[in-house]
Amino acid sequence: MSQQNLQPILPVIRRIDKAMRIIPFLLILSCHAQSPADDIMAKVAANLEQGSELRRSYVYTQKIYTRLLRTNSKLAREERREYTVTPTGASTEKKLIHFEGQYEKANKLHVYTDPGFRQKDLDLDGDLIEDIAKNLINDEKSKDGIDMDLFPFLPKDLPHYKFTLLKTETYRDRQVHRIAFIGQDKDKPWQGEALIDAEDLHPLSIQTKLNFKMPFVVRAMLGTNLRQTGFSLTYTRLAPGVWFPATYGTEMRLDVLFGYKRVIAMSMESSNFQKVTADSTITFVK
Repeated sequence: MSQQNLQPILPVIRRIDKAMRIIPFLLILSCHAQSPADDIMAKVAANLEQGSELRRSYVYTQKIYTRLLRTNSKLAREERREYTVTPTGASTEKKLIHFEGQYEKANKLHVYTDPGFRQKDLDLDGDLIEDIAKNLINDEKSKDGIDMDLFPFLPKDLPHYKFTLLKTETYRDRQVHRIAFIGQDKDKPWQGEALIDAEDLHPLSIQTKLNFKMPFVVRAMLGTNLRQTGFSLTYTRLAPGVWFPATYGTEMRLDVLFGYKRVIAMSMESSNFQKVTADSTITFVK
């Protein structure tokens, strides 16, 4: 084809050549750009980690109910705890105001009122039910007392999980982002979904489950297994940027060394949120 015949299409060829030179740079930028879900979760993680001074203005009641069932569905042990919770910004202080428990022995239920009660020297049910209440609800490193390792939304967790924005929708009259997540490393076993408040960029609800199975060797040789493991956590919004856990729960089955088997159920509910004020007066005396 002659130069004269190419003349009409030369401008087009030049534009294509210019575009081809830009493409490598666009690919580099796309590799470094965050997805919409990653951008949202980065802001959520920062909000979860930071304490809000406005939290100090509230006190509330928290009730925790923990049950251990035998594999035949009969009650082995249960405890009810009630706390007064005082937020301190980046953590919480809890005061136990009510406790009651009962355990089954010889087909009879026996009541106790001491949180440290043990019916014998080696009381696996007593140790287990207390550990659940302390470790899952009273984590001193968490601003809400909830073990956030079970909900991988802190800044240290984000690089190890894949987040996908499923859609943006309206939930309870608020716009929310529905985000799915799954661990990318062997030691990051959680997967699930979360609803993220679009205005405050704070979780409204989180549903997780283990993306993990106990190794066959452990199950076969040691008779140990953990099944049906998942957690549900919801938050309530009391003011712009001020969120507190409203409900929290889990249910799982634990088998240890062929003999000890329990179905574990735990639920938590927070209520009676009250905003407190500090009023002071000065009296002058002659």
